[in-house]
Amino acid sequence: MGFLLSKSMDANLKKQQEFMLHNSRLQLERQMMMQNQMRERQMAMQIAWSREFMKYFGTFFVVASTGLTVGALKRKKPAMLAPILPLSFILAYQMDNAYGTLIHRIRGEAEGIMVSENDRLGVPHGMPTFDSIEKARRAKSNLASFLER
Repeated sequence: MGFLLSKSMDANLKKQQEFMLHNSRLQLERQMMMQNQMRERQMAMQIAWSREFMKYFGTFFVVASTGLTVGALKRKKPAMLAPILPLSFILAYQMDNAYGTLIHRIRGEAEGIMVSENDRLGVPHGMPTFDSIEKARRAKSNLASFLER
């Protein structure tokens, strides 16, 4: 009788462990999907911000370039056109950021860094572990209880 009960308990324990493993995998997959969706939303917001900024900067560039050109022609001073050059570089960068392939080039560069320069990506003092986090939590808790006294 004891053997059958033990065998049944072992089977139930194994089923429970498999169930817990399955649930933890599902939870991890959901967390990863949520993090990816949040990353995608943040990137979409960044691109949208760049496009909105592009509208304002483009308008500023057109007005400034027109004003500088008219001023240079009226005063016969070609040096007044000098600010157009750096402004055009900024405009080109913003256009590439908002509508071009800048993000694809940045992603490619980041992938290259991850492959060939992985040593640069280390976190100071290494990756946090459960023990290091728990130690810091306990120290903070002890400090708070000490200060309350």
